Amino acid sequence: MKKILATLTLLFCTSAFGVTLKVGVLAPEGTNWANSLKKMAKEIREKTNKKVKIKFYFGGSQGDEPDVLRKIRVGQLHGGIFTGKTLGDINGDVRVIELPFTFYHDRKKALGIVKKMEPFFNEKFAKNEFKNLGFFEIGNVYFVSQEKTDSLKNMMGVKIWSWEGDKLVSTMIETMKFVSVPLPLPDVLSSLSTGIIQAAYAPPLGIISLQWNTKVKYVIDLPISFSVGAFLLSDKAWAKVKPEHRKTVEEIAAKYVSEVNAGNEKDNSDALAALKSQGIEFLKFSKEDIERGKGLRKEVIGKLKGNLFSAEALKKLESNL
Repeated sequence: MKKILATLTLLFCTSAFGVTLKVGVLAPEGTNWANSLKKMAKEIREKTNKKVKIKFYFGGSQGDEPDVLRKIRVGQLHGGIFTGKTLGDINGDVRVIELPFTFYHDRKKALGIVKKMEPFFNEKFAKNEFKNLGFFEIGNVYFVSQEKTDSLKNMMGVKIWSWEGDKLVSTMIETMKFVSVPLPLPDVLSSLSTGIIQAAYAPPLGIISLQWNTKVKYVIDLPISFSVGAFLLSDKAWAKVKPEHRKTVEEIAAKYVSEVNAGNEKDNSDALAALKSQGIEFLKFSKEDIERGKGLRKEVIGKLKGNLFSAEALKKLESNL
């Protein structure tokens, strides 16, 4: 009887008061990204007559991305905006987009392929009990360093941060013969200060917002990979959104995801210019090293196909390339 009453109470509350979705985000307050997400939440609340509310927790206040995922698993949060390693923990096939030496400077091509592969990726998200409300362009990923690493040979032995548990990055670092130092993202800045690491990697916007630019002297002027993110809700959370509101939520989310992507493109471009204006030196790779990068890419694929991502995902990527 108590269980029946509890169920009826839950149904009544959901019907009468709607649902509040709690979402963890690393993007800090005050950024264009955070501002767009706030507008998204406001419009969803208004268009659903307050039946669907999204509460974003910005600036890593709910912890690093793996912390957010763990909290979703136990029901403390309902969703998150995930990138890289944690996105791959949910759906490893997405990581094919981030394989090194694939897109170089051509971010438009990368984003176009993400769009083409989105239905395939979303099927895998659904199998893993997540609803994807949209892919974000995080941007081209650059290596930053305290040492002058103007060739692959000179990069050997450099102590570089890798996100703890990131198979793709650790495999790439191992293949390129760097020294991998696994750390949580929040520890990177202090580790650059103390010499625990000498190098890191991120899109330009991340380099600036995480203040790594204050600790490095060089940027390799060749994007190693292209980084994506996704706005994911657990299936359990999505099921609490009444069917008549789901299309509204999806359409509004898509609109603001596009706004975030346009803002991220501009912010990354501005961040690159800021790095140059601060006197950080941009290093060029030789054509020989760029060609060698293609061989390293094949090695990384050989180690990760069937391990991190499926052969099917790789085939779809290569056919689109």
